[in-house]
Amino acid sequence: MTTLLFSHPACAEHDTGPGHPERPSRLAAVLEALAEPEFGGLVRRDAPRADREMIERIHPAWFVDRVLAAIPETGLGHIDGDTQVSPGSEEAAFRAAGAVVAAVDAVMAGEGDNAFCAVRPPGHHAEPDRAMGFCLFNNVAVGAAHAREAHGLARAAVVDFDVHHGNGTEAAFDRDGSYFYASTHQMPLYPGTGHSTDRGVGNIVNAPLPPRAGSDQFRQAMTDTVLPALDSFRPEFVFISAGFDAHHADPLALLELHDDDYEWATAEILSVARSHAGGRVVSSLEGGYDLAALAKCSAAHVRALMAG
Repeated sequence: MTTLLFSHPACAEHDTGPGHPERPSRLAAVLEALAEPEFGGLVRRDAPRADREMIERIHPAWFVDRVLAAIPETGLGHIDGDTQVSPGSEEAAFRAAGAVVAAVDAVMAGEGDNAFCAVRPPGHHAEPDRAMGFCLFNNVAVGAAHAREAHGLARAAVVDFDVHHGNGTEAAFDRDGSYFYASTHQMPLYPGTGHSTDRGVGNIVNAPLPPRAGSDQFRQAMTDTVLPALDSFRPEFVFISAGFDAHHADPLALLELHDDDYEWATAEILSVARSHAGGRVVSSLEGGYDLAALAKCSAAHVRALMAG
């Protein structure tokens, strides 16, 4: 198996201000973990900058203009109470989305079996017309749209195991049956979406978990709900919104997962991808705010990608 790792130094230049949980040290922790000898087989590539038209497959032009206009020349700007931007945010956001697009192209070309995009800002809260929840552009949704539009694929799926529901990805997909979105997440919790009754056009699957749920409940939700629905969709390409904030050490939520839960979940998603998508999987970093837990969980996730 060949696993590609996409990242870019510009992603560390997105400054969110003192004390903000979505901070540059998150990316440093992930990359440091993936610098260990066991990950020597990763094929490492710089993320290119996405073209605007790639972003605009998900986000309308006026929205992209509004996000860019909010980025200050100096200091910090505020999109909402949670979502800050700085002079480096434009390049970081375009590189984050560009990483997922480039990963799709590389996997489709057979240059790798799968890929992990170690990028920030994250993306899954970004709705087509609203930046929120630390997110500017929806990286995985942009990648899924690219898989469909540039490569002619009929069915693209996103599986999201971040502790927060990916309201942005659901909003981008819920009226288009060529996309599939499935999420496990804590409920109640920000952003307050992700009810099990939300179905879209039959392409949305939510498996909310109560506070203090742990490995058994998570694995049951994946086994009973998420994975069978993904299998039934028969995806031609699978994306993972890889948030690691459901870990028991994370400060922003109350689920109690462990490192090996992410390794297990990744392996299970890969199994479905092998059945329908030729094993094509691209994963992109979302949340995870305890640096030690984030490093260990990212390593577990990438270990499973490398094992295939």
